[in-house]
Amino acid sequence: MADAPDRARSGLPVVKKIAVVLVGLLLLPYLLILLYRPSVVHPVSTLMLADLFLLRGYDREWVAFEDISPNLVRAVMMSEDGQFCSHYGVDWGQMKAVVDDALSGEATRGASTIPMQTVKNLFLWNSRSFVRKGLEVPLAITADYLWSKKRVMEIYLNIAEWGPGIYGIGAAARHHFKVPASKLSARQSALLAVSLPNPIDRVASRPSGSMKRLAAVVDRRAKRSGAYITCLYD
Repeated sequence: MADAPDRARSGLPVVKKIAVVLVGLLLLPYLLILLYRPSVVHPVSTLMLADLFLLRGYDREWVAFEDISPNLVRAVMMSEDGQFCSHYGVDWGQMKAVVDDALSGEATRGASTIPMQTVKNLFLWNSRSFVRKGLEVPLAITADYLWSKKRVMEIYLNIAEWGPGIYGIGAAARHHFKVPASKLSARQSALLAVSLPNPIDRVASRPSGSMKRLAAVVDRRAKRSGAYITCLYD
């Protein structure tokens, strides 16, 4: 019969293997960020992989940044991350405000930038938690550093969900408005932008009154966004 020290030593290899696997899982997204840098690579999101695993399938048509309507790019940026061109993956001012609200017991608002949403969609999960946010922040900073701003926006717009099984702006434009992504109007773009936080309940092609009002605000901001989008359009 093995004594206690022998049993402890026999358990160490298992613990080491588990530790190696966990470290590998933590480091894998950073390797993938590097591999996703070339524009010829068309990454998929965790939600898309889940749809495949559950045999639901999905609709996604990759569209290069240059072939996406500037109306859509401006609307999404002004709706989701107005400081996209000026931060380095994380808007620390917004993040501090959220932490302060949480510590004081107040309801928190979203502070996710487009790089943060992109890495979350690519590598993490949807439920809100400090664990996920802790993983998300360094990934967003890394992606923003290794990718150009255009590449960040291109990937985000091609993996965002715009309805059940509808991923990417190519599929979204055709599904909701029967046009290619390059032909989206300012109004259509604003409706798609405001549907992003909840694309299951907010249907861009069948907007509620509140969606229309919010889209009008986003459209006005997008039309005045010239100083905010210099990193995307010269």
